[in-house]
Amino acid sequence: MSRLGGGSLLLAWQLKGKHVLIVGGGDVASGRVESVLAADARVTLISPSNGLHTLTKSFLDGSYNITYHDRLFGGVEDLANVDLVLTAIDDVAQSRVICCLCRELKIPVNVADIPESCDFYFGSQIRDGPLQIMISTNGNSPKLANIIRKKVEQSLPEHAGDAITRVGELRVKLKERAPGVGGAVGKRRMRWMIDVCTSWEMEELALLDDQMIRRLLDDGWEKNAVPSPGELGVRPSRQAFEAKPNLIAPGVFVMTSSFIAGAACAGLFLLVRRR
Repeated sequence: MSRLGGGSLLLAWQLKGKHVLIVGGGDVASGRVESVLAADARVTLISPSNGLHTLTKSFLDGSYNITYHDRLFGGVEDLANVDLVLTAIDDVAQSRVICCLCRELKIPVNVADIPESCDFYFGSQIRDGPLQIMISTNGNSPKLANIIRKKVEQSLPEHAGDAITRVGELRVKLKERAPGVGGAVGKRRMRWMIDVCTSWEMEELALLDDQMIRRLLDDGWEKNAVPSPGELGVRPSRQAFEAKPNLIAPGVFVMTSSFIAGAACAGLFLLVRRR
């Protein structure tokens, strides 16, 4: 076992409705804007209009929750009622000033390209609906994180995001039938969800519709069983289950689609257990 230490705590930060200030509007800032909008944050963007990236402009032109100020950062008054600050500007001295102000006010801050001024790192992310995977090098090499992300993304099973969405809907319906936290019902509910996730293929889970979910609950949960996809009329193409070729170089790690499918089920288990 390797010695613990030297890493970061990877978290899924819930930003829905939180106020995020982004200083800068260029290429890096556009990626920051996209990331926090995907998390349903309320965004304030401060940047002169002559420095706006095309993608940043598209967000401003869209129907997103963004307040835009065509100017430079104005000082501590711009940090009022802000929950999170991201800077992506070329002025290193100004970036450090913003970082110091944020730390005085106990506001988490990320300063692009200055690791020591970051309370957290972004990493390289994979998104497929509700599925999110982050590859982090702890600020050491963003480029290598991006290369590894592409290799991991190529090894993911198809329909993983759709499968997670449908399983989430099944879980909600199940909790309506068997409410409560903990106890015998909670343990049985968790065990049954795990059995469904491990018994069905990823594409089969992705094909669940409302009627199939009702039948799965009626013929499965109510009878303490897990019906097969065929019993519910799920007929996915078997071609989709063929393992994809290993696209990751030997000596790094091997990640086949079957391994990722198992990892996805383990993630679903943790999701069920958390609630």
